[in-house]
Amino acid sequence: MIKLPCGVNIENLINDLRIFSWEASEIFLNYSQILKDSKDKSNILKINNNADPVTLVDLKVNELMIRRINEKYKDINWEILSEENVKIAPQKSVNNTDWLWVLDPLDGTKDFIQGTKNYAMHLALNYKKKPYLGIVLIPEMNQLWISNGEKVWCEKRDRLKTNIVPFKDKDLSEMVLVTSKNHNNESLKNLIDKITFKKVIIMGSIGCKIASILRGESDVYICLSLPGKSSPKDWDFAAPEAILRAAGGEITSLDNKELIYGSSNFEHGGIIVASNNKDKHKDLCLNIKEIIKKYKIYPL
Repeated sequence: MIKLPCGVNIENLINDLRIFSWEASEIFLNYSQILKDSKDKSNILKINNNADPVTLVDLKVNELMIRRINEKYKDINWEILSEENVKIAPQKSVNNTDWLWVLDPLDGTKDFIQGTKNYAMHLALNYKKKPYLGIVLIPEMNQLWISNGEKVWCEKRDRLKTNIVPFKDKDLSEMVLVTSKNHNNESLKNLIDKITFKKVIIMGSIGCKIASILRGESDVYICLSLPGKSSPKDWDFAAPEAILRAAGGEITSLDNKELIYGSSNFEHGGIIVASNNKDKHKDLCLNIKEIIKKYKIYPL
């Protein structure tokens, strides 16, 4: 087991993150209700950009989580990388420590605005550029997914834990795919049509998608970014990767290579596959790759 920075106890840290996360949940649910009660979203939107909107909730949760971590652990040698802070000052986002918090205060901003309830908060603690601990908070489902570096569990506000559904070995045609609602493209649609999954679930937020795999509602998630287009970033994948791996799942590039964190632009381009079975993941990637080649769906 990896040793945390001097002065940090894993049980105390997890309990603190639990407290911080449920404080964030109150912010989410409060503003979610405001959106439901108001036809005018302008008082919530801070940056009205269709491609990458920012809400007051993004900023408030971002401020809360950073402040709470810094107050509680002010003498610890770690840094915090946040999506919102990178947008404000990208030149200050380079880290020089082994330990790095990676925060997405609101993954699924469009879904939050649209009222679909498929949004989440991601918080991961990376060690030497690999996710170690992970928190995925899904406020509308009253779910807090926690990975302590060894195991993963889900609990509600009252600390009641829910069981993770045991993963089953399935053929590709028997699998349920979970895919993006707001980040789709024709290449991905074409791939999904050619694979003929048993079922396709559409939802926002990578954290929500990975949680659906852990709940047994889906088996695989495919992210396909077109060349020259925007791609998911470190804060989109770090926490979901931590909880998926701790549960026995896997997330890699289509070539079955681990995701690389800490690049200059933080991007994860190309095709990324997440599945519920680490032992069968390589074969799954190979099967998907063969279909892509056969139908010339995407440049490999």
